[in-house]
Amino acid sequence: MAYRVGLTGGLASGKSTVAHWLAEAGFTVVDADRLVAELYRPGEPGTAAVRQLFGQGVLTPVGAVDHVRLGGLVFADPEARRRLEAAIHPLVRQRFAEIARRAAGVAVLEATLLVEAGYAPDFDLIVTVEASADVRRQRAVERGLQPEQAEARLLAQGDGARRRQASQLVITNDGDLAALRAQTDGLIEHLRQAARPA
Repeated sequence: MAYRVGLTGGLASGKSTVAHWLAEAGFTVVDADRLVAELYRPGEPGTAAVRQLFGQGVLTPVGAVDHVRLGGLVFADPEARRRLEAAIHPLVRQRFAEIARRAAGVAVLEATLLVEAGYAPDFDLIVTVEASADVRRQRAVERGLQPEQAEARLLAQGDGARRRQASQLVITNDGDLAALRAQTDGLIEHLRQAARPA
């Protein structure tokens, strides 16, 4: 089994940039959002779970999950979001475990709510990418989110205290891309050492 890394961080923290560089370094990198998208295809267990929770109205005519309808529902209703997460997170964990079993070297799962969803025990190392709320808010708006959308997502993700507490390594991304790259290069070297056979 691969050395398993959980990569997390809030909205617009830079974790996707770090994930991209880890993939370039040759590691198996899996985006939890992509796994969810796969689970929401017709006939997949995620789609069945969503239909059971919220009814046929959140599915497309071909039987996939309608991401826009579902997103509108769960972002407006914290209880609905909790119910969805309780149903989907175990499926994501199972899919990633299957990937990590087949992978060689290092397998990385990039997930915003990795710690909050209880995934931490699945990993050999938890890494979080952090930036101040002001910096993240500004980046999110620059990427096209409306200010109120960015604010709602930041609030939904919390202050990140649990994430930081559960992480063995914190990458700080309040600076420029070069500073982020330098920290990521250090992580890459650490992972290459950690994944070496004893």
